[in-house]
Amino acid sequence: MLKENAKKKSSGDPRERYVVPALQQGLDVLALFTREQPALTAPDICAALNLPRATVFRLLVTLERAGYLLRGLDERTFRLGPGLLNRGFTYLASLDLPDIAQAALQSLRDHTGLSAHLAVRDGREVVYIARVAALTTVASSVQIGTRFPVHATLMGRMLVLDFTDEELRQLFPEKTLPQISKQTPKTLAEFKKLLAGDRALGYGISQSFFERGVSAVGAPVRDNAGHVVAAINVTAVDTHIDASTLHGPIKDAVVDAAREIGRWLASAPTTKPARV
Repeated sequence: MLKENAKKKSSGDPRERYVVPALQQGLDVLALFTREQPALTAPDICAALNLPRATVFRLLVTLERAGYLLRGLDERTFRLGPGLLNRGFTYLASLDLPDIAQAALQSLRDHTGLSAHLAVRDGREVVYIARVAALTTVASSVQIGTRFPVHATLMGRMLVLDFTDEELRQLFPEKTLPQISKQTPKTLAEFKKLLAGDRALGYGISQSFFERGVSAVGAPVRDNAGHVVAAINVTAVDTHIDASTLHGPIKDAVVDAAREIGRWLASAPTTKPARV
């Protein structure tokens, strides 16, 4: 397994001649450590990278001194050290929410073929802060910075999914809610009924709810404390998708992506708030 992970293929990139071999070797050593293989010995690394023992010894000493590796009590095994972890946290802490979510949104789009979006709440509005367009020529027209009413959209429902009755009353004090489409809830009671259904599922489905001909599946993104901090969705435009698919493989992909973003947020100790 280690040898398979260590195999390299020449990319034919002309920049390869500028690569620093010792640095590349050090990075290759660090890349060998995984969740499944958290501790390695020098012979393990020699075999995996096909490097001389003297070279591996120098690399291990250098990485240990920098704090990137820790030597075990047996003096033979090595594990990833706090130096690497601290720099990882520094990187995560420098990211904004859209940066953290981008890879998950890209993967979600690639998996479903649909436009993927990330949004946050600003008062009574949903604000889209990240987007990956669909692979087809027919894609969602939503752009970064687009705003929609919370009560009239699936993303809005995901963002207030955990609101208490009192919090919802404060957000929507009026008796009648503004109508956007035929499916827009007319009252807070109707809106709360929709939220109850979404809570039971843990995600939401929308078919021509906000805009005719647009289907969507959305899920909340939660931080380390379990609070909803954002929402994601995928949208299909002018394409019929049966309910079993929306509630099946597409839902699974969206929920998994939301959890992935949440895991990244949990790893970032001081994640910057999203820019709105």
